[in-house]
Amino acid sequence: MHDVVVNELEEHLAGNASSAFHGHLASCHDCRAEVESIAGVSELVAELRFGPETVPEVSPFFYTRVAAGIVEHQNTGHWGLLAPGAAFFRRIAFASLLVLAGLGSYLVMSQSDVSAGTDAATIMAQHDATADHAASSDRDLMLVTLASYGQ
Repeated sequence: MHDVVVNELEEHLAGNASSAFHGHLASCHDCRAEVESIAGVSELVAELRFGPETVPEVSPFFYTRVAAGIVEHQNTGHWGLLAPGAAFFRRIAFASLLVLAGLGSYLVMSQSDVSAGTDAATIMAQHDATADHAASSDRDLMLVTLASYGQ
């Protein structure tokens, strides 16, 4: 299309085109055919417009679903594996919290079993004096053990 047609196409569709625009259309067959096809499309679009009494009802959360669909469509490409979505990460966080709670309870339970016999009297009662070993190594071992449990 020529510049005169491009510049005044909006005015032509509104019904306010200049005489230069109409003169160019009378002389240029290509521009006339293009403007006629655009006018036809414009008439079809005008038929689709709703009046004030026929405005369709939009269901609640329609725009949220559309936005989520757009994001889901964008994630289906090559990057979809790296960006699976917010629901996936919420599930991962919840599973991680469950694993952490399970491990924490296991450690608390196992720690209470270990601490049952760690006082000095119990350690000295477990010492086997009849076993063959050097007296110095036994004394050093007993001192280290008592020092570590005394704190």
